[in-house]
Amino acid sequence: MAQNSPPYLEALNPEQRAAVFHSGSPLLILAGAGSGKTRVITTKIAYLIREEGLDPRSILAVTFTNKAAREMAERARQIDERAADAMLRTFHSFGAWFLRRNGTLANLDSGFVIYDDDDTVALLSTLMDDTPRAEVKQTAHKIARAKDYFLTPDDPELDLIDHRKKFRKTYADYEERMAKIGNVDFGDLIKKPVEILRNNPGTAERFRERFRVIMVDEYQDANIAQFELLKELCGPHTYLCVVGDDDQSIYRFRGAEVKNILEFPNRFPGTEIIRLERNYRSIEPILRAAASVVDHNAGRLGKKLLSERGAGKIPVLAFLPDQDEEAVFCRVLIENARKSGVPYSHWAVLYRTNAQSQGFEHEFLHHRIPYRVVGSLKFYEREEVKDALALLAFLVNQRDEVAFRRVVNKPSRGVGPATMDRIVTEAMFSDGNLAAAARRITSELSAKARSGVETFLGALEKGRAALNADAATVETATAADTTEPPAKKTKKSAARGGSQEALRAGEGLSVCLVTLVNEAGIAGYHLSHDEIAGNQRIGNLQELANGASIYPASVTGLLQFLEHIELDRSLEQDTDDTAVDVVTLITLHNTKGLEFRRVIMTGIEQGVFPWEDKKGDELEEERRLFYVGATRAMDELYFSSCAMRRLFGRTMPMEPSLFLRELDKECLQVIGDAPYGFVSTAAGKSRPKPSAGISGSKPQVSSDGRWHLGDRIYHDDHGYGAITGIRESGEDGPVIRVRFDTGREQHFLSLHQSSHYTRIGSDD
Repeated sequence: MAQNSPPYLEALNPEQRAAVFHSGSPLLILAGAGSGKTRVITTKIAYLIREEGLDPRSILAVTFTNKAAREMAERARQIDERAADAMLRTFHSFGAWFLRRNGTLANLDSGFVIYDDDDTVALLSTLMDDTPRAEVKQTAHKIARAKDYFLTPDDPELDLIDHRKKFRKTYADYEERMAKIGNVDFGDLIKKPVEILRNNPGTAERFRERFRVIMVDEYQDANIAQFELLKELCGPHTYLCVVGDDDQSIYRFRGAEVKNILEFPNRFPGTEIIRLERNYRSIEPILRAAASVVDHNAGRLGKKLLSERGAGKIPVLAFLPDQDEEAVFCRVLIENARKSGVPYSHWAVLYRTNAQSQGFEHEFLHHRIPYRVVGSLKFYEREEVKDALALLAFLVNQRDEVAFRRVVNKPSRGVGPATMDRIVTEAMFSDGNLAAAARRITSELSAKARSGVETFLGALEKGRAALNADAATVETATAADTTEPPAKKTKKSAARGGSQEALRAGEGLSVCLVTLVNEAGIAGYHLSHDEIAGNQRIGNLQELANGASIYPASVTGLLQFLEHIELDRSLEQDTDDTAVDVVTLITLHNTKGLEFRRVIMTGIEQGVFPWEDKKGDELEEERRLFYVGATRAMDELYFSSCAMRRLFGRTMPMEPSLFLRELDKECLQVIGDAPYGFVSTAAGKSRPKPSAGISGSKPQVSSDGRWHLGDRIYHDDHGYGAITGIRESGEDGPVIRVRFDTGREQHFLSLHQSSHYTRIGSDD
């Protein structure tokens, strides 16, 4: 760097300076995690104004959150006050600004109103007569997704969203009604500016002259419509600079398209790529572990992060018996560190779905470890959980007026406040039993209220029947295809891309809980949210059912369960929500942009993380999510994987995540009872360790050709395991020895017992 370089440039490393000084051709700054990308983009804005003499009003910088936009603006102003005149906005804020000034070109008055999700659903309800609200919400979600992909009602590719002609017509009717009303939705804030720029060359030229420099932060999160807007704003003389990380593209469910960044050099000819690979956040072993997983992705531009902090403690992988021990493991780690003076705030516990917070919350509450749940309410504060608990409370105490009023008309079934008051008054003049009082006055109610009350009372009866049912009978009636490995089950129950999860019963008290919330309509009510929110709420209800599964299906069991929860809730009320020194509980998606001294990534099992049995592009996004989670850690990183987990109301054997097998074995300390044959290799495969009595290193095959040494198998009762020995026994044929991930060893005759086993595959 020249001696007369301004002081604000002195803190930049060579790659950062190259990005700031770059001009001319389009620029893609491929910025790895913790590499200082925000410093680069804000410094570049100030540099263009101070050193290049660029009019700040000719600079447009866009990002994805108001917080990020404010931070960019403030940091640029700290270098040069004139940066305040540059336009730094979110994509949607820019779209709104554009339409206020040019909306007449799309028959929009400048006073248009922006519809939120609820407004969209309300309008669609008028177009979809007699359609359940859940379907209306799903249609609204699909229309929003169509606009993210810049698809019109007559676009052939709309079939990728929904192939039905009915959806095309509803979308077209919705657009026509919106045009008559003169308002816009969030998708229109991107879509309509693109249409105006395409249909009005003079307007497009005016904006290309106005904005001579366009910069985009977090470009990996851009959707197709946002790419189209960027393309229309760029002219032959526009300087375009985008900053992003293909390895941190994790929002596909929101419409983000990783191909935007992967194909940027092809879409903008002459693009130069500058890689920011110096990481200022994490020690070297953490970066090495994160990279060893994401390196398995085919769809990436590639980079190698180098730690500026050097060596340190290698990550730890803990194999644990079950999710209860997983919570204990996290608690003990945090408590031991606390004794050494480490603040609670240095710790973050990461998980794949919000519902997984429940176990950690329970453990921390009972051991007085302060925590906060980021991006969600605490488990027992969530609406759907409160609804389910109110149903259970009313089932055992039908004098509970608070519980009764909460759920008797949820979802809406015509039992309004006046009807509730009548029922409560009737109960007061007898024994206080609200259910009995409701039965007595049903004939006096309107047809709609009568039907609603009968539905609610019918749900209670079915819940009580499930409570008193013989456990074996219930289990037989509700278990689904128990010979199938968990990864396959989850695919059936929770397919993505258009269908929502179903709440499933399992063992013990979970049958009663699931019956109640299904029959009372609570599950359906919460599924009526958009696909993402609906699945999260059902996931929370499923986690509540999982917790209930360890209690007997009896009144005593229900009272024990409610007492257990009430204790947790009372402890929760004693916690100080304003405390600063707390452990962070957070989903992997919500960690983006954050950092913590010590990180524990939990639930690293097939079907949990990666979520379900994802393949192709979806699996690659799960790997990127793993990478994002791991690179949040600064000093210490821990992974946990359980042999058993409560899923769908049943305790099920789990298989370690394939990500654990992809981890570089040289940067990993394994503790606990590792599954047989677990060896991390660069190829991402597991090879069995040689066992006593087995000579040589080549795999052996049973004489009937059905089994290979090292095969991974699944057994109905014992879960996942590996074949550790094969021997012949004369007339009975081969005898196969299996060591299961739980530590149990079992022998079986290949010819007579193999129907209980499912072969997962051989390592060779």
